[in-house]
Amino acid sequence: MTTGTDPLAPLAVLPGVPEAVAEVRKAADRLYGHRAMRRRAAEVTSESALRGARASAALDGADWPLEEVRRRSDFGADEQARVVGGALRVSAEAGQLLSVWRHSPLQVLARLHLLATGEGTPADRAGRPRRDGEAAEELFPLELKAVEGAAVDGPPFSGQLPPAPPAAEAAARLDQLAQLLVARADRTPGSGAPALVVASVVHGELLALRPFASHNGVVARAAQRIVMIAEGLDPKAICPVEVGLAELGTAAYQEALLGYSSGTADGMAAWIAHCGRAALLGVRESTAVCEAMQRGMV
Repeated sequence: MTTGTDPLAPLAVLPGVPEAVAEVRKAADRLYGHRAMRRRAAEVTSESALRGARASAALDGADWPLEEVRRRSDFGADEQARVVGGALRVSAEAGQLLSVWRHSPLQVLARLHLLATGEGTPADRAGRPRRDGEAAEELFPLELKAVEGAAVDGPPFSGQLPPAPPAAEAAARLDQLAQLLVARADRTPGSGAPALVVASVVHGELLALRPFASHNGVVARAAQRIVMIAEGLDPKAICPVEVGLAELGTAAYQEALLGYSSGTADGMAAWIAHCGRAALLGVRESTAVCEAMQRGMV
């Protein structure tokens, strides 16, 4: 059993992080206590998966209306349809990969990438980390404006995200991340860094590394969701953080990711706070679903 100090624990005491952690926990607990969750929890989980997939696809360049995603059955007609279809497959299977995640996160990441790529990627690249000389696709191919009420819509992102590291460096850092996650499976429950911190780091590290040639955003957001399930913050997967990330807009997303990539205390705190705000908006989305169910509208 691992007895060492959790290397992520120092992040939990950065300025603003304890407040973000407490606020997200309180909001999630309130959602889990909603009356609709007593009888229709499975439906809330399904709706969360659908809405999360739609939002993740939008962040990956395919911004379809929710009802269009809901009614469509053919997701191979064009590139945007393939992006949406991949996000749906990832969202549907993510929660089923929990047992494998606990002892082999890299295997799960490969599976998520295979699901995301579908038939649009050559078979020898699906589910495989990029190799030396292979470039990673752009993370934010489409600018999404912040939704009114979610955040102040600032100017377009004018900074420059660091390029993806070389394949060998990305593979080494990915292996370190996997070892950290496996070690957490042996910890005493309730010890170490809180779930929001761990999920934010996994999300940010995968975006920074871009270990695959494509679909890194969809994979990173799905991994964040798996961590939130595994760490007990969102065991039924009803808090679609992807929705919040989309509502906050891509400019804020990139600005926060730039902070993560800097590795500074302020940058890490800003990234975790951004993920916390996205989680709160995801809770708000599912709360609205629960309210609609209670009124008989769903």
